[in-house]
Amino acid sequence: MVARDPHRFVNELDDAAIARLIARLESRAKDLVFTKLFDKYAAHLSPHPSAQVLELGCGTGAMTRFLAHRDDFSGKAFGVDQSASFIDAARRFAETENIGERVDFRVGDAHSLDFPAETFDAVFAHTLISHVTDPTTVLREMVRVVRPGGIVAIFDGDYASMTYAFPDHEFGHRMDAALVTASFNNPRIMRDLPRLMPELGLTLQAAWGDAVSEIGTASYFRSFVETYAPYIVKAGLFSAEAVGLWLTAQRQSMEDGTFFASCNYYTYLACRT
Repeated sequence: MVARDPHRFVNELDDAAIARLIARLESRAKDLVFTKLFDKYAAHLSPHPSAQVLELGCGTGAMTRFLAHRDDFSGKAFGVDQSASFIDAARRFAETENIGERVDFRVGDAHSLDFPAETFDAVFAHTLISHVTDPTTVLREMVRVVRPGGIVAIFDGDYASMTYAFPDHEFGHRMDAALVTASFNNPRIMRDLPRLMPELGLTLQAAWGDAVSEIGTASYFRSFVETYAPYIVKAGLFSAEAVGLWLTAQRQSMEDGTFFASCNYYTYLACRT
Protein backbone atom coordinates (compact mmCIF):
# COMPACT_ATOMS: atom_id res chain seq x y z
CA MET A 1 0.00 0.00 0.00
CA VAL A 2 1.02 3.62 -0.51
CA ALA A 3 -0.04 6.80 1.24
CA ARG A 4 -2.92 8.58 -0.48
CA ASP A 5 -3.65 12.08 0.80
CA PRO A 6 -7.40 11.90 1.58
CA HIS A 7 -8.02 15.43 0.32
CA ARG A 8 -6.16 14.82 -2.92
CA PHE A 9 -8.22 11.66 -3.52
CA VAL A 10 -11.43 12.83 -1.85
CA ASN A 11 -13.54 11.75 -4.82
CA GLU A 12 -12.48 8.15 -4.20
CA LEU A 13 -13.60 8.10 -0.56
CA ASP A 14 -16.80 6.53 0.71
CA ASP A 15 -19.65 8.56 2.17
CA ALA A 16 -18.59 7.91 5.78
CA ALA A 17 -15.04 9.14 5.15
CA ILE A 18 -16.33 12.26 3.38
CA ALA A 19 -18.67 12.97 6.28
CA ARG A 20 -15.71 12.79 8.68
CA LEU A 21 -13.73 15.23 6.54
CA ILE A 22 -16.67 17.63 6.38
CA ALA A 23 -16.95 17.48 10.17
CA ARG A 24 -13.20 18.09 10.49
CA LEU A 25 -13.23 21.09 8.16
CA GLU A 26 -16.14 22.71 9.97
CA SER A 27 -14.69 21.94 13.40
CA ARG A 28 -11.34 23.42 12.37
CA ALA A 29 -13.07 26.53 11.03
CA LYS A 30 -14.68 27.18 14.41
CA ASP A 31 -11.46 26.66 16.36
CA LEU A 32 -9.98 29.97 17.54
CA VAL A 33 -6.51 28.44 17.22
CA PHE A 34 -7.11 28.35 13.48
CA THR A 35 -9.50 31.20 12.68
CA LYS A 36 -7.12 33.84 13.99
CA LEU A 37 -4.63 32.76 11.29
CA PHE A 38 -7.15 33.58 8.56
CA ASP A 39 -8.00 36.89 10.21
CA LYS A 40 -4.35 37.95 9.97
CA TYR A 41 -4.49 38.11 6.17
CA ALA A 42 -8.20 38.31 5.31
CA ALA A 43 -8.20 42.13 5.18
CA HIS A 44 -5.76 41.99 2.25
CA LEU A 45 -8.29 40.06 0.14
CA SER A 46 -10.60 43.04 -0.41
CA PRO A 47 -8.69 45.80 -2.24
CA HIS A 48 -11.92 47.70 -2.98
CA PRO A 49 -15.62 47.47 -1.97
CA SER A 50 -16.78 45.49 -5.00
CA ALA A 51 -13.86 43.05 -5.03
CA GLN A 52 -14.31 39.65 -6.63
CA VAL A 53 -12.38 37.05 -4.64
CA LEU A 54 -11.79 33.37 -5.37
CA GLU A 55 -10.79 30.61 -2.96
CA LEU A 56 -9.25 27.48 -4.50
CA GLY A 57 -9.85 24.19 -2.70
CA CYS A 58 -12.53 25.77 -0.56
CA GLY A 59 -13.71 22.48 0.99
CA THR A 60 -16.92 23.19 2.88
CA GLY A 61 -16.52 26.89 2.13
CA ALA A 62 -15.68 27.90 5.68
CA MET A 63 -13.04 30.51 4.80
CA THR A 64 -15.06 31.85 1.87
CA ARG A 65 -18.04 32.22 4.19
CA PHE A 66 -15.92 33.92 6.86
CA LEU A 67 -14.76 36.41 4.22
CA ALA A 68 -18.35 37.11 3.16
CA HIS A 69 -19.29 37.83 6.78
CA ARG A 70 -16.48 40.35 7.35
CA ASP A 71 -17.53 43.98 7.80
CA ASP A 72 -14.73 45.13 5.50
CA PHE A 73 -15.86 42.92 2.61
CA SER A 74 -18.81 43.90 0.42
CA GLY A 75 -17.90 42.18 -2.84
CA LYS A 76 -18.57 38.61 -3.93
CA ALA A 77 -16.67 35.52 -2.82
CA PHE A 78 -16.30 32.44 -5.01
CA GLY A 79 -15.18 29.01 -3.88
CA VAL A 80 -14.04 26.05 -6.00
CA ASP A 81 -13.44 22.49 -4.86
CA GLN A 82 -13.09 19.17 -6.65
CA SER A 83 -15.54 17.44 -4.28
CA ALA A 84 -19.23 17.77 -5.15
CA SER A 85 -20.02 16.65 -1.59
CA PHE A 86 -17.96 19.50 -0.14
CA ILE A 87 -19.60 22.01 -2.48
CA ASP A 88 -23.07 20.76 -1.57
CA ALA A 89 -22.19 21.24 2.10
CA ALA A 90 -20.77 24.72 1.41
CA ARG A 91 -24.00 25.79 -0.29
CA ARG A 92 -26.12 24.44 2.58
CA PHE A 93 -24.04 26.24 5.19
CA ALA A 94 -24.15 29.49 3.19
CA GLU A 95 -27.94 29.36 2.95
CA THR A 96 -28.22 28.63 6.67
CA GLU A 97 -26.03 31.68 7.36
CA ASN A 98 -28.11 33.85 4.99
CA ILE A 99 -25.19 34.72 2.73
CA GLY A 100 -26.19 32.67 -0.31
CA GLU A 101 -26.31 35.75 -2.54
CA ARG A 102 -22.80 36.85 -1.57
CA VAL A 103 -21.03 33.57 -2.31
CA ASP A 104 -20.78 31.31 -5.32
CA PHE A 105 -19.59 27.72 -4.80
CA ARG A 106 -18.65 25.55 -7.77
CA VAL A 107 -17.19 22.10 -8.41
CA GLY A 108 -13.88 22.47 -10.22
CA ASP A 109 -10.24 21.48 -10.46
CA ALA A 110 -7.66 23.91 -9.07
CA HIS A 111 -5.25 22.68 -11.77
CA SER A 112 -7.60 23.85 -14.56
CA LEU A 113 -10.03 26.55 -13.49
CA ASP A 114 -13.18 27.25 -15.47
CA PHE A 115 -12.79 31.03 -15.28
CA PRO A 116 -11.50 33.50 -17.88
CA ALA A 117 -8.12 35.11 -17.37
CA GLU A 118 -7.94 38.20 -15.14
CA THR A 119 -11.35 37.62 -13.54
CA PHE A 120 -10.57 38.22 -9.85
CA ASP A 121 -9.11 40.96 -7.69
CA ALA A 122 -7.71 38.41 -5.26
CA VAL A 123 -7.24 34.65 -5.21
CA PHE A 124 -6.35 32.62 -2.15
CA ALA A 125 -5.58 29.05 -1.19
CA HIS A 126 -6.07 28.18 2.48
CA THR A 127 -4.43 24.82 3.28
CA LEU A 128 -4.79 23.66 -0.32
CA ILE A 129 -1.30 23.72 -1.81
CA SER A 130 -0.07 20.96 0.54
CA HIS A 131 -2.65 18.55 -0.94
CA VAL A 132 -2.69 19.15 -4.69
CA THR A 133 -1.18 16.90 -7.36
CA ASP A 134 0.94 19.63 -8.98
CA PRO A 135 1.54 22.81 -6.95
CA THR A 136 3.21 24.68 -9.84
CA THR A 137 0.21 24.16 -12.12
CA VAL A 138 -2.14 25.39 -9.40
CA LEU A 139 0.00 28.48 -8.85
CA ARG A 140 -0.05 29.21 -12.59
CA GLU A 141 -3.84 29.03 -12.55
CA MET A 142 -3.99 31.41 -9.59
CA VAL A 143 -1.82 33.87 -11.51
CA ARG A 144 -3.88 33.44 -14.69
CA VAL A 145 -7.26 34.24 -13.15
CA VAL A 146 -6.15 37.19 -11.00
CA ARG A 147 -5.99 40.66 -12.51
CA PRO A 148 -2.63 42.43 -12.97
CA GLY A 149 -1.79 44.00 -9.65
CA GLY A 150 -4.15 41.60 -7.89
CA ILE A 151 -3.40 39.66 -4.74
CA VAL A 152 -2.46 35.98 -4.53
CA ALA A 153 -2.51 34.68 -0.95
CA ILE A 154 -1.33 31.25 0.14
CA PHE A 155 -1.64 29.91 3.66
CA ASP A 156 -0.54 26.42 4.65
CA GLY A 157 1.51 24.39 7.07
CA ASP A 158 5.10 23.25 6.92
CA TYR A 159 3.97 19.80 7.96
CA ALA A 160 7.46 18.40 8.25
CA SER A 161 7.49 20.44 11.47
CA MET A 162 4.37 18.77 12.88
CA THR A 163 5.00 16.84 16.07
CA TYR A 164 3.03 15.20 18.87
CA ALA A 165 4.75 14.43 22.16
CA PHE A 166 5.29 10.75 23.01
CA PRO A 167 7.45 9.26 25.78
CA ASP A 168 9.40 7.08 23.33
CA HIS A 169 10.94 9.83 21.23
CA GLU A 170 12.15 7.61 18.40
CA PHE A 171 8.75 5.92 18.01
CA GLY A 172 7.01 9.29 18.33
CA HIS A 173 9.19 10.76 15.58
CA ARG A 174 8.35 7.89 13.24
CA MET A 175 4.64 8.25 14.02
CA ASP A 176 4.80 12.00 13.33
CA ALA A 177 6.36 11.26 9.94
CA ALA A 178 3.76 8.59 9.18
CA LEU A 179 0.89 10.95 10.08
CA VAL A 180 2.28 13.62 7.77
CA THR A 181 2.95 11.18 4.93
CA ALA A 182 -0.57 9.79 5.15
CA SER A 183 -2.22 13.23 5.26
CA PHE A 184 -0.32 15.53 2.88
CA ASN A 185 0.90 15.18 -0.67
CA ASN A 186 3.29 18.17 -0.39
CA PRO A 187 4.28 18.57 3.28
CA ARG A 188 7.26 20.86 2.55
CA ILE A 189 5.77 22.99 -0.25
CA MET A 190 5.80 26.22 1.75
CA ARG A 191 9.60 26.07 1.76
CA ASP A 192 9.56 26.11 -2.05
CA LEU A 193 7.18 29.02 -2.68
CA PRO A 194 9.66 31.90 -2.25
CA ARG A 195 11.67 30.34 -5.09
CA LEU A 196 8.68 29.46 -7.29
CA MET A 197 6.74 32.73 -7.06
CA PRO A 198 9.08 35.00 -9.10
CA GLU A 199 9.26 32.35 -11.84
CA LEU A 200 5.46 32.52 -12.17
CA GLY A 201 5.07 36.30 -12.27
CA LEU A 202 4.44 36.94 -8.59
CA THR A 203 6.15 39.51 -6.39
CA LEU A 204 6.14 38.66 -2.71
CA GLN A 205 4.69 41.56 -0.73
CA ALA A 206 4.62 40.12 2.78
CA ALA A 207 5.18 36.84 4.56
CA TRP A 208 5.08 35.58 8.11
CA GLY A 209 5.04 32.41 10.15
CA ASP A 210 3.00 31.23 13.11
CA ALA A 211 3.75 28.36 15.43
CA VAL A 212 0.46 26.66 16.23
CA SER A 213 0.94 24.86 19.52
CA GLU A 214 -1.37 23.31 22.09
CA ILE A 215 0.02 22.44 25.49
CA GLY A 216 -1.91 20.74 28.24
CA THR A 217 -5.24 20.64 26.42
CA ALA A 218 -6.13 20.17 22.76
CA SER A 219 -8.83 21.19 20.31
CA TYR A 220 -7.24 21.80 16.91
CA PHE A 221 -4.74 18.94 17.21
CA ARG A 222 -7.34 16.65 18.77
CA SER A 223 -9.60 16.98 15.72
CA PHE A 224 -6.64 16.55 13.39
CA VAL A 225 -5.36 13.34 14.89
CA GLU A 226 -8.80 11.78 15.30
CA THR A 227 -9.54 12.43 11.62
CA TYR A 228 -6.24 11.52 9.98
CA ALA A 229 -4.55 8.88 12.17
CA PRO A 230 -6.64 6.06 10.60
CA TYR A 231 -5.01 6.87 7.24
CA ILE A 232 -1.65 5.76 8.69
CA VAL A 233 -3.05 2.23 8.91
CA LYS A 234 -4.68 2.44 5.46
CA ALA A 235 -1.31 3.41 3.99
CA GLY A 236 0.36 0.44 5.68
CA LEU A 237 2.81 2.68 7.50
CA PHE A 238 2.02 1.25 10.97
CA SER A 239 -0.19 -1.50 12.26
CA ALA A 240 -3.62 -0.74 13.69
CA GLU A 241 -2.32 -1.89 17.08
CA ALA A 242 0.62 0.56 17.02
CA VAL A 243 -1.56 3.48 15.90
CA GLY A 244 -4.15 2.58 18.52
CA LEU A 245 -1.52 2.56 21.24
CA TRP A 246 -0.22 5.96 20.15
CA LEU A 247 -3.74 7.40 19.87
CA THR A 248 -4.63 6.15 23.33
CA ALA A 249 -1.57 7.91 24.73
CA GLN A 250 -2.54 11.15 22.97
CA ARG A 251 -6.09 11.00 24.28
CA GLN A 252 -4.87 10.27 27.79
CA SER A 253 -2.50 13.23 27.72
CA MET A 254 -5.40 15.44 26.63
CA GLU A 255 -7.41 14.23 29.61
CA ASP A 256 -4.68 14.58 32.23
CA GLY A 257 -3.33 17.94 31.02
CA THR A 258 0.05 16.75 29.75
CA PHE A 259 -0.61 17.08 26.00
CA PHE A 260 1.82 18.71 23.57
CA ALA A 261 1.62 19.18 19.80
CA SER A 262 2.92 21.84 17.43
CA CYS A 263 3.24 22.77 13.75
CA ASN A 264 4.56 25.80 11.87
CA TYR A 265 2.23 27.63 9.47
CA TYR A 266 3.12 30.28 6.91
CA THR A 267 1.26 33.02 5.04
CA TYR A 268 2.49 34.49 1.73
CA LEU A 269 0.92 37.58 0.17
CA ALA A 270 2.04 38.22 -3.40
CA CYS A 271 1.09 40.59 -6.20
CA ARG A 272 0.70 39.60 -9.83
CA THR A 273 3.17 41.65 -11.82
